[in-house]
Amino acid sequence: MSGGVTVTVRLVRSFEHRNFRLVVHRGVGLDQTVQEFLDFVRGDVALRDGLPPPFRRHSYDTMKIIHQPHGSKTNDLVLNLEDDEKLILRTEQTLRDAGVVHETELALFCDADYRQYKKNPVSSW
Repeated sequence: MSGGVTVTVRLVRSFEHRNFRLVVHRGVGLDQTVQEFLDFVRGDVALRDGLPPPFRRHSYDTMKIIHQPHGSKTNDLVLNLEDDEKLILRTEQTLRDAGVVHETELALFCDADYRQYKKNPVSSW
């Protein structure tokens, strides 16, 4: 696609409470770095109407691929806890090199929260 791709970003505020919101970005260039896209999404989220303030102010710092088109989906309602080495995006990579394609779904979350939840993956509800 010459105009970029569509990427859905799942903003994960709380793993324990399964608290997340979806934000769709169209026209995303795959030749930008993960860090550039991460900065763009954080800026967009901070100003986006329709998102509750706790989502706009959360300290997001990590992206992970949740789902790619024509692939299988995880059974976990928030985020798959496996394959971190392969699915967590490194900031110096381009989106293309990280495996992002049209209609990829990414999770955006705080890495410290994720590591804590991964030690004890229990939901509070």
